[in-house]
Amino acid sequence: MAEPVIAAKSPAVLELEPGTYWWCRCGRSQNQPFCDGSHKQTTGFSPLEFTLTERKRVRLCRCKHTKDAPYCDDTHRELR
Repeated sequence: MAEPVIAAKSPAVLELEPGTYWWCRCGRSQNQPFCDGSHKQTTGFSPLEFTLTERKRVRLCRCKHTKDAPYCDDTHRELR
């Protein structure tokens, strides 16, 4: 599989309402950190579905290298 595009070397800090979300894994979405279907251009990636049951402040990964997807684990600090 190809490497994801690094959309940013910082997390998206958001206050999200309860619901289901689709996190972009490929890094090509213009709606970061959420999927907009850009992966369909034969990237080999698919979005990650995640659900929140209550309103929550989250740090979503935009470098696409986190080990705790979709949440930022600060891996972006180690990327060149």
